[in-house]
Order: sequence, then structure tokens, then C-alpha cells
Amino acid sequence: MRPLLTIALLAATASPVFAFDTLEELGEALFFDVNLSKNRTQSCATCHDPEFAFVDPRETTTGRAVSLGDDGESLGDRSAPTAGYAMFTPDFEQLDVSAWRGGMFWDGRAAGLAGQAGGPPLNPIEMGMPDKTSVVARLQEDADYVTSFKALFGDGIWASDDAAYDAMTQAIAAFESTPLFAPFDSKYDRFLRGEVELTPEEELGRVLFTSQQFTNCNLCHQLRPSPIAPDETFTNYEYHNIGVPVNAAVRAANGASGLDAGLLANPDVDAASAAGRFKVPTLRNVAVTGPYMHNGVFKDLRTVVLFYNKYNTRNPDRQINPETGKPWAMPEIPQNLSVMELTEGPALDDRRIDALVAFMKTLTDQRYEHLLED
Repeated sequence: MRPLLTIALLAATASPVFAFDTLEELGEALFFDVNLSKNRTQSCATCHDPEFAFVDPRETTTGRAVSLGDDGESLGDRSAPTAGYAMFTPDFEQLDVSAWRGGMFWDGRAAGLAGQAGGPPLNPIEMGMPDKTSVVARLQEDADYVTSFKALFGDGIWASDDAAYDAMTQAIAAFESTPLFAPFDSKYDRFLRGEVELTPEEELGRVLFTSQQFTNCNLCHQLRPSPIAPDETFTNYEYHNIGVPVNAAVRAANGASGLDAGLLANPDVDAASAAGRFKVPTLRNVAVTGPYMHNGVFKDLRTVVLFYNKYNTRNPDRQINPETGKPWAMPEIPQNLSVMELTEGPALDDRRIDALVAFMKTLTDQRYEHLLED
């Protein structure tokens, strides 16, 4: 079954020469193609479902913290971040001796959307294909792919498996760069355009969020200098260790051992100060893309705000995780904590915490607002 964009194209064209006339249409087909996984059960869309803000909605033995692989048994150790708004991620770079920014995945190891798209098909606990040659062979099973790849990349594209594989990732990246992935039509965006008003609670949350006088949120989750920029992605794409604990349930289920080194797992990084750092995620659609943190250890968005607030020394009553009823677990890697960012700003009472959550809900794309009710 062809994707919706392609069906519309075929209906509007009497006799199309190729099934996919543009790179974006080809990328859409590839994004939904389960044949690119070993057992033909999993596609990009499986873990980045367009109906669920481009995260994985499937329940596993660990809830939705991490994703199940194509083999029906393997579980990842990190959550699948949303592909929404990922097109704006800058290239990976080191800013100074202990600061980094950009790149794809939680540790920045892939370059751009195409680099990210090339990872899962060859990952043994994700789509499980043994090598690029095997993926290209699957592509060549589809006559429409064969002709469209030639039309879009040249007649010689199938002469090299590496070239054909790269072409596949470029097409997927082109699809992920379409407005479907970044519509900028949330209630917050409509508020900026004067189309709707925020509730008093949402407005309080907005003021708190965008002012360092009241919170530390925008130290990491604000890209633009202006607090009302229409293209704000709500991340500066930098890397921080905020003291996230191990997700013991995930580790018990997937059998992984040892510390997750975060940014230090990036092959281009060897500084000890990178250990435990993870890329700051976008807050676009954050209210409908839980569970939270790189390992899905927190289920509720309000818990995340409380977790940040625990670092404020002026607020000693925030030391209990409401999801466990116990004190917050120790950081997986206690070194390299972003102490300045975590302790900046005053302590927050319940009213202000609820207001921040209310504001973050306004960052939900319009087509996902029904998920807020769920």
C-alpha cells in the first residue's frame, strides 16, 4: 500500500512516469516500509509514529520507556526521541573543552537526518539487517524503487551498495524535512499569531519559563534570544548531565549492564567531562511524548519538573519522587553535573509547577492535541 502523498499524486496524474516523482515522496514510502527490517515487521515509522508525535507508542514489558526490536525480543536501552522538529538540529560541534552541541541521537553520533536514518536498519536490536548490501537487495525487490532511484539519483545508482544506501537515507531525510514534521501550529504558535489566548495558568507558565528570574528552564530549552520567536524549538541542542538515575526496570528487561556514558559514547568524543551528558531534547510536543529522559525513567511530565526542582537548595521538601514515593535515586553518573544550570532560580511551589506543565502542554502540535486528553 502506497503512502497517502503518493496516492494523491497518482490520482492527480493520468500516467506518471515514476511512482515517486520527488525525493520527499520516495522518502515517505521508505519511512513506512517494513521490508527494510530483517523480519519485515518494522519501519522508521514503527518507532517514530506520525500519529503519536513521532515517538514509539507500543507497550512493552517496560511500558513505553524503550522500543522493541524487529526480532520481537530485543529492547533498547535509550528511548526513541521524537523525529518532530529534528530537521533543525545543527551539525555536531565542540564549543570548548567541556561543551558540545548538535548531532543526531542522544549522543550526537550521527550527522544530520540522513546520518540518523542510516543507523536503525543496521542496528541488531532495532531493524536488524546484517549489512548495507542486504538493505539494498530489499530495495531492489520493489520495481518502483528501482526506477525512481534511477530517476532521482542517476542510472548508475544501483552500481554501488554504499551509494544506494546513502540515497535511501537522503530520501528519508527529505521526507523528514517536510512541514509534516514541523508544522509550528501548536496553541503557543497560534497565541503568537494572535489567533488564541492562553489561560491565566498557561500565561503564568509562559512567563515563568521564559524568565531566568523565576526558573532555569530557558537556560537549556530556549534557542532564540527572543522569548516569543516563532521558530523556537525549545532546545539549545547542547549536552548536559542532569543526574538522571538508571532505569532499573529497563535494565532488568534488556539485560544491559554498565554505565550509559552518554556523550562519551560518541566515537568523536574522548573527554572525560563528556560522561553522563545527553543532548537537550526539544520541548515541542513534550506533553504527549513521554515517558521522559533518555531512558524513559519518569512517566509524568510533572515529575520531570519536580526532578529539576529538587536541586534547588531553597526547597528541601522536593526530595521525594512522586512516582515511587521514595527519595530520588542517585545519578547514574554523578560526575559532570550541570550544577550552575540545575541550581539557578528560586524554588517553585505547586502552583508554579502546575503552571509550567500547563505551558508546556501548549507546545503540542494541533493534530496531537487530542492526545493531551488521553
